[in-house]
Amino acid sequence: MLTGMKTRPPIIAVGGFSSNCGKTTTVCRLLEKLPGWEAIKITKGHYRSCGKDPHACCVSHLLEDAPIVKSGRDENFSAGKDTGRYWEAGAANVHWVIATKSAVDDGVAMALERVSQDAAGVIVEGTSVIRTLDAELSIVCATAEQPEIKASAASVLALADAVLVFGSPRSANAAAVERRLAELATTRRFEGELPTLYFDDEFDRLMELISLRCNVVPAIASS
Repeated sequence: MLTGMKTRPPIIAVGGFSSNCGKTTTVCRLLEKLPGWEAIKITKGHYRSCGKDPHACCVSHLLEDAPIVKSGRDENFSAGKDTGRYWEAGAANVHWVIATKSAVDDGVAMALERVSQDAAGVIVEGTSVIRTLDAELSIVCATAEQPEIKASAASVLALADAVLVFGSPRSANAAAVERRLAELATTRRFEGELPTLYFDDEFDRLMELISLRCNVVPAIASS
């Protein structure tokens, strides 16, 4: 398991069925509820992921064989970007991991080493690391009208503790949403039952699970 330190604060991992399914929004909502927590953002890049020269991609010019970790507001705050949103949501510190696919675990380990021993906890946004991260709780995000599921998400579903569904309250035909997500998962040969589903209007219930697993008392502020 990827822990990064012998003694560490609790970890929550946040992944997703696909892009644009609410991962960053979930991290921000958690940071608003969990004062004193830090956050780790993972950006996976490829030297020629777009088929053009290496500098054509948003992070390709930053890639090296070894992962890069940018920590602190001066290093990674950018308004409108995910890391900027983390800061605005109240993160005590933000660590941005930039790495090729094969170096992501090493990058996360480096970032975890930078998390303050006094931090209340740390939230890691990334799907594939759910498999290797020794987290107290793992959440996979999806939408009620989820169009697809990536292979990386299907491969970690059995390890997740919860699926957070955006775009629908539980009262809006939850059974149909669950069937749809389960059917998507089977297209990737996922076997077994989905983790417990939490809908838009059940974030406080999810926080109860987090409180139990991470031994924390969330802020009272509304989500």
